[in-house]
Amino acid sequence: MKAAVVFQKGEMPKYVEDFVVPALQNENELLISVKASAVKNLDKMQAAGKHYSTENKEWKPKIVGGDGVGLLADDTRVYAIGVSGMVAEKAIVRKDRMVKLPEGIDDATAAALPNAVMGSALALRFRAQLQKGETVLINGATGVTGKIAVQIAKHYGAKKVIATGRNQEALEELLMLGADEIILLHPNEEFVSRIKHIHHQTPVDVVMDYLWGQSAECILTALKGDGGFSQRTRYVTIGGMSSDTITLSSSILRGTDIQISGSGLGSWTPAELGLLITEILPEMFQLAADGRLKLATMAVNLEDIESVWQHKPDGGKRLVILI
Repeated sequence: MKAAVVFQKGEMPKYVEDFVVPALQNENELLISVKASAVKNLDKMQAAGKHYSTENKEWKPKIVGGDGVGLLADDTRVYAIGVSGMVAEKAIVRKDRMVKLPEGIDDATAAALPNAVMGSALALRFRAQLQKGETVLINGATGVTGKIAVQIAKHYGAKKVIATGRNQEALEELLMLGADEIILLHPNEEFVSRIKHIHHQTPVDVVMDYLWGQSAECILTALKGDGGFSQRTRYVTIGGMSSDTITLSSSILRGTDIQISGSGLGSWTPAELGLLITEILPEMFQLAADGRLKLATMAVNLEDIESVWQHKPDGGKRLVILI
């Protein structure tokens, strides 16, 4: 079968036409005909063996892509999380890790949406435990997942959504997606002062951070209490696009009512992943089908995988491989 395969750790995926079709291992698995699979930062890091989920695993030639859209034997169209790689004509999926797709959503959007939902809805619901009427600050909101986070935060009842980002034009677009206030991201004293002012006027209940690094240090400094009672803020780190580490003063934690947690592979419980499949994704797919959740994609064919693998689409679009 045709597939995108990484043969050696650290190499680019290769387009091959005769890779072996994966074999079912147990009765909870199905073989589906894949139609689309999104290329995400997670896929690139796992393919390179650099993600924490692959660091200690024995390396074997493998198909890239962790999830995608495909057809069952009876032509039912589903989104599914792969047991085998999904950037291929055929893939193995688990029966309990797939969602039937509604009419009105195209394959590219359906393939691209779940990763952004995992990186936003799971953090908002299970780590931040967002309540209606609360204020949310999204740090690094101009990327694909950040844009979805803005929309889902509003859908879940946030009264105010504040978005930061480095691209002014992309920030302006967020105002049309539901953001109430935007801040151009320059990690400096002016940025800290701006966050402090906002926090004083409208206390920040939740921070969703996709960047970490210096901008996270600035936000935590801005939220720091002064020794009196302070606003409780739930700070959730979801990505480290700027840096994987920060310098954190003990006084911030001692003097501030703040809870810091993370949301990602390994932090979600089986019950939370179950709700992702049974409740969250079906709702989000329907919102997208109804035009109430917007995500931009750039779709290319499987045979072009080698030329587009390192490409980063403009405008916060998600790259999707069509099979």
